[in-house]
Amino acid sequence: MAMTFLDALRDHPLVADGAMGTQLYERGILFTQNYEEINLSRPDLIRAIHKDYLKAGAQVVETNTFGANRIRLARFQLEGKVRLLNETGVRLAREAIADATPGGAAAFVAGAIGPSGLNLKGLPERDLAELRAAFVEQAEGLRGADIIVLETMRQPEELRLAIEAVRGSTDLPLIACASFDAFGAMADGTAPEQMAERLALWGADVIGVNCGDGPAGMYEMVERMRGVGLPLAAMPNAGVPRRVEGRFLYMANPEYFGVYARRMMKLGVRMVGGCCGTTAEHIRRVANAARMLAHESDAAPVTGQELASQDSVHEVQGALSLPPGVVPAARAEKSAFAAKIGQKFVVSVEVNPPASLDPSRAIEGARNLIAHGVDIINIADGPRASARMGNLALAVRLLQEGIEPLLHVCCRDRNVLGLVGHVLGAHELGVRNLVVITGDPPKMGDFPDCTAVYDMDSVGLLRLCRGLNHGRDPGGKAIGGVTKFLLATGAEPAAMDYPRELARLKKKVEAGAELVMTQPVYDPAVLDRFLDDIAPLGVPVMVGLLPLASHRNAEFLHNEVPGMRIPEATRERMRLVGSGPGARKEGVAIAREMLQAVRPRVAGAYIMPPLERWEMALEVIDGVV
Repeated sequence: MAMTFLDALRDHPLVADGAMGTQLYERGILFTQNYEEINLSRPDLIRAIHKDYLKAGAQVVETNTFGANRIRLARFQLEGKVRLLNETGVRLAREAIADATPGGAAAFVAGAIGPSGLNLKGLPERDLAELRAAFVEQAEGLRGADIIVLETMRQPEELRLAIEAVRGSTDLPLIACASFDAFGAMADGTAPEQMAERLALWGADVIGVNCGDGPAGMYEMVERMRGVGLPLAAMPNAGVPRRVEGRFLYMANPEYFGVYARRMMKLGVRMVGGCCGTTAEHIRRVANAARMLAHESDAAPVTGQELASQDSVHEVQGALSLPPGVVPAARAEKSAFAAKIGQKFVVSVEVNPPASLDPSRAIEGARNLIAHGVDIINIADGPRASARMGNLALAVRLLQEGIEPLLHVCCRDRNVLGLVGHVLGAHELGVRNLVVITGDPPKMGDFPDCTAVYDMDSVGLLRLCRGLNHGRDPGGKAIGGVTKFLLATGAEPAAMDYPRELARLKKKVEAGAELVMTQPVYDPAVLDRFLDDIAPLGVPVMVGLLPLASHRNAEFLHNEVPGMRIPEATRERMRLVGSGPGARKEGVAIAREMLQAVRPRVAGAYIMPPLERWEMALEVIDGVV
């Protein structure tokens, strides 16, 4: 490839392929057969599996050489074919790439080396030397690959020997993946933090985790390995297998797998793929996550689809092509709320549609909030992937009451055509303020088997809406006027991968975002750092405030919600009050303190009262705003 593997890894997250053994078994190859020998007896089957993963979006293809070392092959009297099996594995992967992609330049070949199957504890030096020699022999057979990947090794000593063997045989980039048990330990008890340090010391270029249990457990392992500063790789199993009618089946469905792939990429993991039980559909979901998060979103307004010409919606030298006679509206002209920004401290409170036919309680709550000085009502779009009345319906009912709404629009539920129709319809109905977000995946909500669309991410949707504000649809066609949307977007000041969050926000502003609304913040220092770092973007910021309802609520937000970090001292305050009215009072006090600390530096506050307790929002702003 024109770009080396390590350069590509630095440039954007890469998608690795999934299980080979699982696919061979699904296609009739019994576990009693030697899977590496299939390279010779049924090469078309190996190429077909590679091509399935490539078509699903894999950018790194592992050779079918996991057990192609002398020690494992001896069980099948194949130890004399080590070099042939490894070289053939590389060739088949290259042929599959050439068949699946024009020019054969769209994926890297990773030479796979698995464990020997030996228990190294107590082995004499002579046997260890033979093991090292076996790894050298296999690595020499994989020299035609782009990368070497060591995987599914649970013994630190075996990983050390394998790394020494590869480093002595080839100068290819080396990925070293450990495999931890359910308690987060190697076979000798080594923890992820210590294993990461050892792998870096021994000379790996990329470190990571594969196999083990499912994606949730692997997320914790890679999070604990981040400290050494090397790029991270993660290739989890599709959950823990269960025996069903005599067969072992892996239970993590592709959508759930994709949710964690996205979380791991947001954490900073640079390569994500799959291990036991994963299929092409699992990898397709990983590729979808990568498209939403990778740098190639700069290149097109619609992620994953060529629906817009290169000179229509996206920016050209910082400007947009306008139809004749079209003049975009200035920000202050777009809505009453837009005109207030910068002129006063603005307050938005979230009031969501009901999970029923009756929106009267939400409408009454909104009326009360506006009567007590709130400027605008924020309406989420299926928050936490819950099934509710459409938020546009509630927005229109509020407009009928003379209440200005701020409408969330997420990318989860509608394809590009649906999104265009949705926002154009919202504009016709009088909605002028949008919060553009990617949206929570269905796996988090009431109906985890629902299909998520994600034709585009928030950057793509911002570009689309900015195009409408400049008189053109996603295909570049004039729409007979301009929309007048104020475009807001979200940000996570406490994001784990903070540099990526800043880079992502810069893209959002370039795509058209005019207002930033943060995730809830509980530490003034975190927000101060964020505001200092984004000052060059020149966009107003509304600080997110979520009054804590209980100690359990605080622990859940801190430990389970990405981008939420609640200081230990704050959680301790909530622990001391527990739950009930006293806890809610303390939660309001914490939010008020945060608001008072940051008020001079922000344009407004975005308050998310828990459990539809809208009165808590009024308590937060009472006397402060």
